[in-house]
Amino acid sequence: MVSIAEKIGCVPQTLHEWVKKAEVNSGKRAGVPTEVADKMKALEREVRELRQANEILRKASAYFAQAERNRPFRR
Repeated sequence: MVSIAEKIGCVPQTLHEWVKKAEVNSGKRAGVPTEVADKMKALEREVRELRQANEILRKASAYFAQAERNRPFRR
């Protein structure tokens, strides 16, 4: 590891992490493959954004409902 890391210009720990990631992605080592981890991260981001949008809509709905209640009655 050390000699190869020196040849490619990185530290041995970085090379070791790359090897571990490659082994996980190929199924030789237990863990979450990169593709699955990336998909999960994207879905978590989408859920967070949707929750924020829902909160904004909930507040807007409450605001407009209150404004409607305070409006004078029309005949």
